[in-house]
Amino acid sequence: LCGDLQMQVPFPFSLLCLQVIKCKAAVMWEANKPFSIEEVEVAPPKAHEVRIKIVATGICRSDDHVITGGLVMPFPIILGHEAAGVVESVGQGVTSIKPGDKVIPLFVPQCGECNSCLSTKGNLCSKNDLGSGAGLMPDGTTRFTCKGKAIHHFIGTSTFTEYTVVHESAVAKIDSAAPLEKVCLIGCGFSTGYGAAMQTAKVEPGSTCAIFGLGGVGLSVVMGCKAAGASRIIAVDINSDKFAKAKELGATDCVNPKDFKKPIHEVLIEMTGHGVDYSFEVIGRTETMTAALACCQYNYGVSVIVGVPPAAQKITFDPMLLFTGRTWKGSVFGGWKSKDSVPKLVADYMKKKFVLDPLITHTLPFAKINEGFDLLRTGK
Repeated sequence: LCGDLQMQVPFPFSLLCLQVIKCKAAVMWEANKPFSIEEVEVAPPKAHEVRIKIVATGICRSDDHVITGGLVMPFPIILGHEAAGVVESVGQGVTSIKPGDKVIPLFVPQCGECNSCLSTKGNLCSKNDLGSGAGLMPDGTTRFTCKGKAIHHFIGTSTFTEYTVVHESAVAKIDSAAPLEKVCLIGCGFSTGYGAAMQTAKVEPGSTCAIFGLGGVGLSVVMGCKAAGASRIIAVDINSDKFAKAKELGATDCVNPKDFKKPIHEVLIEMTGHGVDYSFEVIGRTETMTAALACCQYNYGVSVIVGVPPAAQKITFDPMLLFTGRTWKGSVFGGWKSKDSVPKLVADYMKKKFVLDPLITHTLPFAKINEGFDLLRTGK
């Protein structure tokens, strides 16, 4: 309706459409409790902001880290950051996006002005809310209220709601023909894993790789290593039920650490003769981060941390692991510059350059979000 009005009337669109929207959202009132489906009020977008009707959203382990306290954020909060939707309205000054556009919210924005955005080497825009965890829009306020209380945003996206508001720098317009229930995964899981291999590590043809953790992101790393031409891709997980899908997507070997008495890094070194060229930790555990570092080739091996590190935990490791020449790197959102890259990734999906269906295990109605998280926690 708003889109039609915009085309038909000559006076300001904002006078007609920019009202508070009441809708359903999954509110997390406090840590370690279930989501509560509530009616929330979503304020109109302010200048340089966009209000989006969310069509599909994925469940990611990073959301669960907030619930358990592994990733510290303020409560109450609306979580969710891997989604796709349709623009409902835009604030003053928004020129790149209009109502009716299909979009993907970006938890790593791209302002185009900070050091990371201007550098060819970086992608972690300084306008992100990953580090500070303020849970607010860039102007220091929130667009959500529930029962008279202000509700925090999550890393600039908050997609566990029928409508959300994001900054213009944190949304990418995508192909109008793209299936939103599939390409929502490009908002986090697929892009993060695929890019860790292709962008951050720059895996080379003929190389050997090890991937620790075979959730949606880990499987996307497998896909990235295969696309890059790796000759051997070793998938590592303590849940052997995940091995069939890993092999379907390109893994050449699957290893369960529980099947061995020796440390897993020693197993991988024996399997390859000298360690892998590239390793990826896609779990978010300090023990597996050091194991991934130790399993890569002692002189030129590269190990990439993809899983979100747990809060308040430190890593202790033998510095000789680095002294001999290994490289230890981190990767946020796969190293992609978000606004530039997400539309291109969607276009590549539409051209069938990669698949997303194997990453989707269940499709649930929004009201069953707690069941979705139970499936995540049980490895299903």
